[in-house]
Amino acid sequence: MLEPAYQADVVVVGAGVAGLAAAHRLTSAGVKTAVLEAAPYVGGRMSTEKVDGFRLDRIGQLLSTAYRELLLTPGLDGLVLRPFAPGVLLHRDGRHHRTSAPAGGRSARSALHVVRAFASAPRPPVPPKLRAGALRPAPPSRTRTDAPLDDAGPGPLGVSLPDPGAARRPVRPRAGDRAQPFEPSRAHPLGIGAPLRVRAELARIAGTPVDRLLSRPEMPARRALEARGLPARTVDGFLRPLLAALLCDPDLASSSRVADLALRAFAGGRLCLPEGGAEVLPELLAGTLPPGTVHTGVRVTSVSTTAVTTAEHGVIRCRAVLLATDARAAAALLPGLRVPDFRPVTVVHHTTDEPPATGGFLLLDADRGGPVAHTAVVSRVDPARAPAGRTLVSSTVLGAPPAEVDRAVRLHLSRLYGTSTARWETLAVHHTAEAVPVMRPPYDVRRTVRLLAGLYVCGDHRDTGTVQGALHSAHRAADAILADLGAGRPMHTAEPVPTARAA
Repeated sequence: MLEPAYQADVVVVGAGVAGLAAAHRLTSAGVKTAVLEAAPYVGGRMSTEKVDGFRLDRIGQLLSTAYRELLLTPGLDGLVLRPFAPGVLLHRDGRHHRTSAPAGGRSARSALHVVRAFASAPRPPVPPKLRAGALRPAPPSRTRTDAPLDDAGPGPLGVSLPDPGAARRPVRPRAGDRAQPFEPSRAHPLGIGAPLRVRAELARIAGTPVDRLLSRPEMPARRALEARGLPARTVDGFLRPLLAALLCDPDLASSSRVADLALRAFAGGRLCLPEGGAEVLPELLAGTLPPGTVHTGVRVTSVSTTAVTTAEHGVIRCRAVLLATDARAAAALLPGLRVPDFRPVTVVHHTTDEPPATGGFLLLDADRGGPVAHTAVVSRVDPARAPAGRTLVSSTVLGAPPAEVDRAVRLHLSRLYGTSTARWETLAVHHTAEAVPVMRPPYDVRRTVRLLAGLYVCGDHRDTGTVQGALHSAHRAADAILADLGAGRPMHTAEPVPTARAA
């Protein structure tokens, strides 16, 4: 319990990834910080349920090795990233078509290569794990790179990663190897030359500085992509399902600037999951803060620039307050703060003793043949999420789920994977009504974090609605606080605990 007699330089309200990341930056600068969380645990929406040895994410947000803040955020040195197989797997017209990005994005011109049927490919090996700080494969492979991560920059991953198609080739690809050239075919589901157009567009995005992307005229993502000469069939058949997975936006209604940032990260990195579940990321942040920094089960009822009032422990005096809650909770404490619309997300987890033969790919539905937007055999990507010998399949439904969501999802998965799902066991159905902020244009991806001197706010609703956006907003908020209060020197001396006087 935080004693009211003690003061903190900064009180952070909310122990999600944004609040914890900001607290790390503040404490690293010598600023006495207290993090208050109403829930009995840290992490907010990045939570993981444990069921019979399975680790089931509630939202299942995708990360990318191109998220620069995963490298820059103090406390995440121990984060282990498990990459999906390169690119994605598209389900189109009853077949699987593989789209691959170059390992590490070293060649922006090969942002997408071969789009071929994958249904008959041999089962790939489990991808290696990557550490966010060093970006090196786990033992026995120790290949590493010193290239920095970038939230939307080419070339963040210069490591040698086994390609899930390597079983068909005698030699593994090496770092820097170019992707195989695509040979146009009339059989391609997106039309003749579509992969070349997509590859060229991703190459342009990957090579464009972020500032230039953010200065482009803003419009809905679909209209922007079509205005660049991409046929509607290509947009609907590949970019729509891809951005649905990256931004939880199945209709391409998001700001074109947000979509460009997401595509830039895809072209320059690898989609991945944190080993052990989404909760590992906030737990790492909380566990490496100074003891006594994080206080759970503390409900904040009001805030000002110099104090925070709690229901359990009274008033806590401070020099500055940082609201790091979700947008609705922040607006409850600060009436007038804008609350965006949200996109609902439902994640359905199944287990089966007959795993689908799609390996470690993220499988996207390009046909809109059912409620599932994307699905994956998650235990092939991260074996830590399932007991030994068991398979975990996690599927994401965007928007309002159907009435009998599990039945509808099973029917759709049987078509996507080309196998019966009648014997699959349902482990959990997690529905989050306010999972991801809507980012329709006009949308400011760098919304102010400094409301006034002494009062600040951060979270994915102040940046892009991704983990990268939440961490980046925390970075900006911490910098603003340190600039206003003066970094590197104590703000004040904590008051001593009063002692009883002799009668």
